[in-house]
Amino acid sequence: MAYDEETAERVRKALAGRRDVSARKMMGGLAFMVKGSMCCSVSGRGGLLVRVGADEAVFGEPHVERVKMGARTMSGFARVRPEGYATDAALKKWIARGLAAATSLPAKKPGKPASGKRPKRAAKAPKRRGQK
Repeated sequence: MAYDEETAERVRKALAGRRDVSARKMMGGLAFMVKGSMCCSVSGRGGLLVRVGADEAVFGEPHVERVKMGARTMSGFARVRPEGYATDAALKKWIARGLAAATSLPAKKPGKPASGKRPKRAAKAPKRRGQK
């Protein structure tokens, strides 16, 4: 499922002044990473995922819900429907929340981006006759 390119461009513009930001396709959308931690993501399922940390108050705001991945509810993240970031000021508010949460975490060491594939397992040696 493709993410909203227009929203992704708006987020890029809002984060353009920072040097510690990178974008990476993950979780079905385009995630914006700050110092190796996800700040926000333009979701392929619609809306904006924002790292909010322990700030539970955001879930009482309009157009905001908890993020569910399958049967699991992700703590520390909020899904904001497009109506919640329709204006540039509203989008900047959500990005600022994501930045505050992401920059509060220790910086991650840069590494190779995940290929999305699991490593191959070593083949088991065939059993010899008489072995259990």
